[in-house]
Formats: sequence, structure tokens, C-alpha cells
Amino acid sequence: MHRNEVVALRRGRYEVVLERDESGRWLAHVPSVAGCHTHGRTLAQTRERIREALSLWVEDADTASLVEELRLPQGALADIRRSRLARSRAERERVRATESTSEAARVLVGDLGLSVRDAAALLGLSHQRVQQLVGR
Repeated sequence: MHRNEVVALRRGRYEVVLERDESGRWLAHVPSVAGCHTHGRTLAQTRERIREALSLWVEDADTASLVEELRLPQGALADIRRSRLARSRAERERVRATESTSEAARVLVGDLGLSVRDAAALLGLSHQRVQQLVGR
């Protein structure tokens, strides 16, 4: 057993390298576990199969953390990073918008005494949604 294998076994964490072959199939291997590799038609199938393959070599394969290294052209990897970052920002903004809208609904209905329907019209929401927001 190599030193890398011992470290991986102790931590329950394994690096998995994922890449596509010339036929478009996904290949996966665990560098710290010699001989542990598989392939699949889809990324999901390959992820499932690499865990199965790992279970032939180590006891903690079902609970181990698999850290993926995705090998694609740099442009594609950059696009993936930008997409994830943009979605993360959008989610943070969605949460802020919901909080701001909830506060506005509470002020309109609670402090100013407007009806739920009037508050909904001002906020551009359904009266049901305003009722949900005010009820929080």
C-alpha cells in the first residue's frame, strides 16, 4: 500500500478524476487507489460506478467523501465556474429580495393598515403571497 493510499484511507476522502474519452464516455479513476477506475455513459452513472469500484478496494466507500477533479477544456471549466458563481449570487439576491419584500408587506399591512389586497397591488404580488409574507 502506498503512502497516499494510507492517508486516503484514514481520512475517508478520495480524489476522483473525471474526464471524457474520444467516444464521449466518462472515465473515472481514484489516483490514490491503484486499479480503481470505471466508466459510464453519463456523469451520474460514472459517479455511481466509481463509488462501487472503490468499494472493491476500501471499506468506507459508501460513506467516503469523493472530491472530484473534472478534466475538461479550460474554457468549459471557466464557463462552469462563472455559471455557479452567477447562480450563487442570484440565490443571495433572491433571499435579500424576499426579506425586503416581507418587510415591505409587514409595514404596509401592519404599520399602515392597508389591506392585504392593496399591499399586494403595490408590491406586484398576489394577495395570497402577501398573506404568506405577513404571516411569517
